[in-house]
Order: sequence, then structure tokens, then C-alpha cells
Amino acid sequence: MPATSGQRPAASGQQPETRFGFLDAFAVREIRRGLLKALAVPGYQVPYASREMPIGRGFGTGGMQITLAIATPDDRLKVIDQGADDSVNAVNLRNFIAASCPGLATVTRTAEATLIQTRHRVPERPLQPGQMMIYQVPYPDPLQIVEPSEAKRRRSHAHGDYARLWVKLYEDVVRFREVSISNRYPARVNGRYVIDPSPIPRWDLPKLHRSRVAHLFGAGREKKLYAVPPFTDVVPLAFDDVPFEVERFRDVVGVRNCCQRCGAADTYLDEIPQPGQTSRWQCNDQDRCAENMGYPDGA
Repeated sequence: MPATSGQRPAASGQQPETRFGFLDAFAVREIRRGLLKALAVPGYQVPYASREMPIGRGFGTGGMQITLAIATPDDRLKVIDQGADDSVNAVNLRNFIAASCPGLATVTRTAEATLIQTRHRVPERPLQPGQMMIYQVPYPDPLQIVEPSEAKRRRSHAHGDYARLWVKLYEDVVRFREVSISNRYPARVNGRYVIDPSPIPRWDLPKLHRSRVAHLFGAGREKKLYAVPPFTDVVPLAFDDVPFEVERFRDVVGVRNCCQRCGAADTYLDEIPQPGQTSRWQCNDQDRCAENMGYPDGA
């Protein structure tokens, strides 16, 4: 079989050279150029030729392709899934990326990472310059919930016409007295395009506003890239008399619950049912919880 572009053919009796990052050179160039365009036009969905990966589409191929295209041997990679470093999704993606990128270090502490690939959460620890967020995105277009035709959605984005999305929010207010969207909450970027911020909870959306790092979004199945550059305005869609609100985590008498492991009252919490007992609350971000506890047991 002929060698792929940029890869030396193996000598007789030798194993073929392993390519850093798994993707061929043409794919890396295309993704990087697409990301540059996405950063230059915040919120714009850039089409690209999503590659076949050794996992099914919809299991994080978009975010993984971005990571494989931009990672260097000097980077330190953290992969999280719903705030956890030890879930099946996070462990398998991290192992594959590490095997595909010889020399790439993997970490679990947010402060040590330069690349953070995530599914559905933004770390609680404030991100610093030199870091980069990479999101696994199932559905990149916020208009998909109100318009099934991609051609019409493209025209709406081109004209900045998000009336049907506003109607959806208004219907929620009329029916429930609040917007019922719990994740994938639409937000306007840089005063122009409205984006789907991936299925992060509302709690995480304010972290994108004027962030100190770049946020890169990849949808492998939908073959789209988009981005939020550093220090860019990201404003959730909301009415003047019905402001945007994040999750409150209050008990039946209105008191804010706290993590029963580390005591934090300023993090996104998971409610863990206890048979025959009151539910237990715990930080969703494992690293932040361990950090609050001083990283016990070498965590």
C-alpha cells in the first residue's frame, strides 16, 4: 500500500512510521485553516471534511479531530466527560489521543492542562492564557430546534434573522413563566451570530463571556467548526423582563445546597439519590472538588 502524503514508506522488515496526531497532513491543514476562519468570524459555522475516526460519529469525533490537529508534543491534555476524568468516554478518548500523539502528556488537573477537551462541561477553575477549550458538539446549529431545513437555517444566519428562536423562548415564558432550556442555551457572539454552545448547562455559559482563552467547537457528524476567541462578548438570548438565570441548586425551603464532600457552595452540583434518605449533593467537577479538599490520596 502506498504511503500517505507526508509519511515515509517503511523499509523492508521495519514497522511503518507512526504519525503524530493520527490525521494525515492534509486533514491537519484543513482543520487548522477552518479554525483560523472560525476565530476570525466568531460564531460562524465553518464546514469541513470530517474524517472517519475509530469511534462512531456522535461520540466526540469533532472535538477529537480538533485536538489531534492542533496538539503538539509540548502540550498537556485533559479530557473530561460531564465533569469527570474517569468516565468511559473520557478514559477511552484520552487513551486513544495519547496513543496517537507520542510524547503528548495527559493530566487530570485543570491548572496543568494546555488543551482541555470536554463533553458537556466547562471546568470550574478559571481558565488562564495558554490554555484552550475544545468542545465535542452533537448539534452545532441553535436553529435546528425550530427549523429542520439546513438551507433555510443558513439563510437565517446570513440575514441575522433569529425570530423563530425568539418565538420559541417566548412560548416557553408563556407556558412555564421561564425559559425551559436547561442546556444548549443559545447565545449571541460578538453581537452577530447566535451559537449553540454545546450541551453545557446554563451554569457554564457565563464562563464563555470575555473569557481569557479560545473556545473551539467541533461537530464531526454535522461537519462543522466554530469558535469563540478570547475576550469576546457571549450574551445569552433573554428578554428584558425575564432575565437569563443559571441553576440555583436550592432545597425545598430555598437554601442553596453545597457539596457534601468538599463543602463548596459556588460550583455546579450533581444530585445523587440515596434510597430512603435525603439526596446527596456533590461537585460535578471532580478536579475542583479534589482541589478544594487539598487533593487527598494523591488525587
